[in-house]
Amino acid sequence: MMEGQIENIDLVYLWVDGNDPVWMKKKQETLNSHKTQFSVNLAGRYISNDEIKYSLRSVEKHLPWIRNIYIVTDNQVPSWLNVENPRVRIVDHKEILPEIALPCFNSSIIEMFIYRIPGLSEHFLYANDDNFVNADLSPSFFFAEDKFPIIRFQFQFAHKTEIRLKKLLKIPVNNYRLSIENANKLIKSRFGKHYPGISHHNVDSYKKEIFKEVVEEIFKEELSGVLTNHFRCPLNIQRIIFQLYALATKQGHLKYVGRRESCRIPVQRPDYMRFILKYKPSLFCLNDTEKATDSDRARIRPFLEELFPEKSSFEK
Repeated sequence: MMEGQIENIDLVYLWVDGNDPVWMKKKQETLNSHKTQFSVNLAGRYISNDEIKYSLRSVEKHLPWIRNIYIVTDNQVPSWLNVENPRVRIVDHKEILPEIALPCFNSSIIEMFIYRIPGLSEHFLYANDDNFVNADLSPSFFFAEDKFPIIRFQFQFAHKTEIRLKKLLKIPVNNYRLSIENANKLIKSRFGKHYPGISHHNVDSYKKEIFKEVVEEIFKEELSGVLTNHFRCPLNIQRIIFQLYALATKQGHLKYVGRRESCRIPVQRPDYMRFILKYKPSLFCLNDTEKATDSDRARIRPFLEELFPEKSSFEK
């Protein structure tokens, strides 16, 4: 069905090696020169455990129909990456981000401009390096018959109420949640629509046309106003804005999902494999959080090596 309708589907990743001393120096210098900006420097946000290597193994195994893979990064290349593979390309921030946004350590800003990647297919998938595919999936898992993306949310009816209550009680709300709420407010003000829930935080499907409309036309002024947020902050607008816009303009299909289709496994959980075997999710995210410790993170690589032991063609 879908295989014959959408000719090319690419996959985009964001990746950073937070262990790189050159990158660390640049980050610290930027922090020092932007002291007024908010920044929560969660270690797991930048530290690399080679998750993307195992994510690529999962993709090659379960999504063999993916055409090209683009890895967006800041003048870095994974040491194990086979750059001779014609299906993979490193994309530097400077290729796609406006100069005013550089240097950028804020994924919300970087994600905003992935549609500018030269050669990117109109229909594409986007993933963080901690997203993994755990079952054989066809393009129709990601795009409907009308070629619009299937948008997967976790149902959270009280999301807005939770944020308001925390603010009232002066309980800190993390920047991720606030950036989602900022996106919801923009859609509500422009289209009068509200969709309860948050993104399932996993591999998602998009159209370049949607990104272009949102960034260059519909919310050009609002998004331009956050470009100098070099780090995550409460003023950010999360990429859910593209999904909400697609829904509001009838260019996407909303689907609420549970753990058997898409699940997030906090790194601090004691037994990753038990969770996988219990739910057998099609997609999963091994999510680092502020609650994770270094000993928790040390378990990531052995687990992924056990789950995806075969090298991919993207490795040397």
